[in-house]
Amino acid sequence: MKGKHQVVNRRRFVSAGAAALAAQPLACCSTTKADQTDLAPIIMPPEGKRLLLSCKLTMIAKEVDGRKLSLAERLGLAAEAGFDGVDLDDAGPYTPQQARDAVRESGVFVHNAINHNHWNKRLTSPKADERAEGAANLEHCMRVSHAAGGCGVLVVIGHSVDGEAKVIEERCRQELKKLLPLSAALGQPILIENVWNQMFYDHDRPPEQSAERFVNFIDSFDSPWIGLYYDIGNHWKYGQPGDWIHQLGRRCVKLDVKGFSRQKDKFVDIGEGDLPWDQVRLALDKIGFAGWATAEVEGGGLARLTVVRKQMQEVFGI
Repeated sequence: MKGKHQVVNRRRFVSAGAAALAAQPLACCSTTKADQTDLAPIIMPPEGKRLLLSCKLTMIAKEVDGRKLSLAERLGLAAEAGFDGVDLDDAGPYTPQQARDAVRESGVFVHNAINHNHWNKRLTSPKADERAEGAANLEHCMRVSHAAGGCGVLVVIGHSVDGEAKVIEERCRQELKKLLPLSAALGQPILIENVWNQMFYDHDRPPEQSAERFVNFIDSFDSPWIGLYYDIGNHWKYGQPGDWIHQLGRRCVKLDVKGFSRQKDKFVDIGEGDLPWDQVRLALDKIGFAGWATAEVEGGGLARLTVVRKQMQEVFGI
C-alpha cells in the first residue's frame, strides 16, 4: 500500500505541475529585459589565426580630446588599431559584471586579467595577511576574466626580498595550490610571468642562463592549470629567448611582447634593439605555439596603438 500511495501522489504532483504551467503560457514564454541581456551575442576572437595579437588595457589612452573614455570605448580603440583583443591588466577597479558589459558593448574580446598590486601583496610575503590579500586579488582576476570570456590570469608571484629562495618558492607554491580549485572551476589557468624579481634566475649573472628553474617550478604542481605567461623581452638580458621557448614548450601558454637592447641595457620598442626575433619565430613554430601575444610597451591613442600592432606583425612575420 505504501508503494501505491507514493505512485498516486507522484502522479498527482506531476499532473498538478503540468496544469499550473498550462494555465500560464504567456508568463512562461514572455521575454523580460533581463532575458534580452542574457541573449546578447557571444563575443569571440577572430578565427583561423595561429597567433592572436593584443595590447594591455593600460596602453590604451584614457581620454581623447579631453573626453574621458569608458572601458568599452577603450577596448574599441584597440580593435580600431587592428588588435584581436585586449589583456585587462587593470582588473582591480572593475567588477566581473562591468568587464562583461564592456566586452558586450564594444564587441572586443578580453583574453586575460591582471591586478598589478601583485608587486606589493605578494604570495612570497612572510606576512600571512599580505599573502591572503594577494590571493584575493588573484581570485578577483579569475572572476573578471571568466566573466569577460577570457582564458587566463597573469601573476607575478613574489620577490626574492621576502626570504631565502627555497623558503619563498615553497611559500608561494602552497598559496597557488589553494587557488587551483577555483582556477579549474572557472577555466582560468594561473600564468606566472618571468620578471626581474630575482626568482628562478641569477639577477647578477650575465647570459647565457636557462629556463630550467622556471620549468621545474611549474612542473612541481603537476597541474594543467599552472603555466607561464612568457615575456620575450624581459629575459633577453639573461638568456636566449629561442632556447627558453624550446625549454618551456607546452608550459608557454601566452606571450608578452617588448623589445630589449643588450648593447644599451634597456627596453626598447618592439623590433628595435638586438633581440633575435628570427630565433623566437623558429622556436614558436617548433613547439607549435598557438594563442595570444600581448604588447607591453608605451601606448597612447589610435595612431600609437596602430604602430605597435604593425611592429608586432613585423617581428612575428604575419
